[in-house]
Amino acid sequence: MLLAAGVACASAYAQPVTYPARPVRLVVPFAPGGGADIAARQIAAKLAEQLGQQFVIDNRGGGGGYIGMGITANATPNGYTLLFTSASYAATMATRSSAHAALKGLAPVIEVGSSHYVVSVHPSLPDSLKGLIDLARDKPGQLSYASPGVGSLGHLASELLLQTTKLKVLHVPYKGVGNAMPDLLSGRTSIVITPAVALVPHFRAGRLRALAVTGAARMADLPDVPLVSDIVPGYVVNTWYAMLAPGGTPRPVINTLNTALNKIVSDRELKKSFEGQGIDATGGTPERLAKIVRDDFERWSKVVKSAGITASD
Repeated sequence: MLLAAGVACASAYAQPVTYPARPVRLVVPFAPGGGADIAARQIAAKLAEQLGQQFVIDNRGGGGGYIGMGITANATPNGYTLLFTSASYAATMATRSSAHAALKGLAPVIEVGSSHYVVSVHPSLPDSLKGLIDLARDKPGQLSYASPGVGSLGHLASELLLQTTKLKVLHVPYKGVGNAMPDLLSGRTSIVITPAVALVPHFRAGRLRALAVTGAARMADLPDVPLVSDIVPGYVVNTWYAMLAPGGTPRPVINTLNTALNKIVSDRELKKSFEGQGIDATGGTPERLAKIVRDDFERWSKVVKSAGITASD
């Protein structure tokens, strides 16, 4: 009888623990207030509902996202430290050779949404992209633009526009768009190219002006804002938001997260919330996200090489 009880007990302990069995840290590699941070908080709340554990946001801004990405890459691959990032992930790998080696091993989980960037300015500047380009051409090096850091997608998207238009504008890197807001709102920094999600409230209040959308189609939430490509043919930049895990994270954990997140991004309430912030809910497989990252890395590597951009670790 005792032997039978012991066997039953051992069998119970041998069963795999359901994931997640405790709170999960969700690293956002940017300061609070930016597009990735806003999207991550909504996703974290929905994951808590789906999986029954807290998903705690851990903002680790700096280095265009490199610091937070590195923290995740070096974390124990057990599913309890995850990364919620943007297309800056591929941009960071393109900018830092060491980052490419360190970060390419991160395991893709899912793309949860995609968004256009918006060229935005302080209201004291011209009210059209053409007017801004003309002003920058007349005053080379006198205007400045903000980015979430050297090697971030905001940096490379801005550099691509400058390369295409042959303009000189001073780059002012911050630890995230949220950190840049005081200078943008005061006019100390003139321009920013960033996801609309972080700026829509400022557009509506007249504190910032949206000049042009970087995507191939206008945004439903900003229907009167034209495309950059209307003035600068061929210029199209999109961003995405995605979850990744440390390399070596067990596939069952990846699958649990992927299944839960595909359900979340199909939820009508989440879709509506995302749409109001200029984000299209997507979803899909880990393999789909891996291809998106590869394609972006190749594109931004060309921009980095052309501009001679380097970033220190």
